[in-house]
Amino acid sequence: MFPVADTAPAPTGALATRLLILANALVFLLELALPEEVREEFFYLFGIVPARFTHPRWAEWVGFPVDTYWPFLTYMFLHGGWIHILGNMWTLWIFGDNVEARLGSLRFVFFYLFCGLCAALVHMETNPDSTLPTVGASGAIAGVMGAYFVWFPRARIILLVPIFFFPFFFEVPAFFYLGFWALSQWFSGSLALASPTEVGGIAWWAHVGGFIAGATACWVFRIGKPKTRPLQPDEMAHLWAWHSRR
Repeated sequence: MFPVADTAPAPTGALATRLLILANALVFLLELALPEEVREEFFYLFGIVPARFTHPRWAEWVGFPVDTYWPFLTYMFLHGGWIHILGNMWTLWIFGDNVEARLGSLRFVFFYLFCGLCAALVHMETNPDSTLPTVGASGAIAGVMGAYFVWFPRARIILLVPIFFFPFFFEVPAFFYLGFWALSQWFSGSLALASPTEVGGIAWWAHVGGFIAGATACWVFRIGKPKTRPLQPDEMAHLWAWHSRR
């Protein structure tokens, strides 16, 4: 299932969401310009390698810089390939503008970074001995999805589901789609922990940690911000635009 769009009112501007997408894109172009062996070293230095922080003597022996915690920020802006960054940025574009409208642009940036930090800490806690680098914005974006889950549960998510190479479109409540997504990450993460060997790939628990952080902390980041005026019945016609085309 791949989200195509949502029916929540799209606010104008979304400056912070656009700037975050731009920052990720620029860093990705920088990655592409690096030779492959340099790019791998780049990921190890600026991605999250849990054993680097849980086993400092090993990290020093291997040659990691000592007493630097920049990777907890920089890992959010690194991506392993075109599918990785395009999927993350598209998801951020769909869910980010509405959450940004609730928080305001500056608070949204801090909220985004906070969720990414929580995602990294959960990943490190659940994979303390991993020597593989974890990169990507998906933990921070999972936090945005968690806030969307709390604030826009009745919005509709339009999903693309390929069946035998044919695209089919389905519309489901945001509460159902995001809840199912979060449970699938938890289930996959649990299976990964049960594996007897270290497995690279998707950081399932980073997604879980980011989602929970976003769903629980979104109200904290909104403290002191004036409440938005609720929509009146005659202002909600756009919410049903998708229905009118079916």
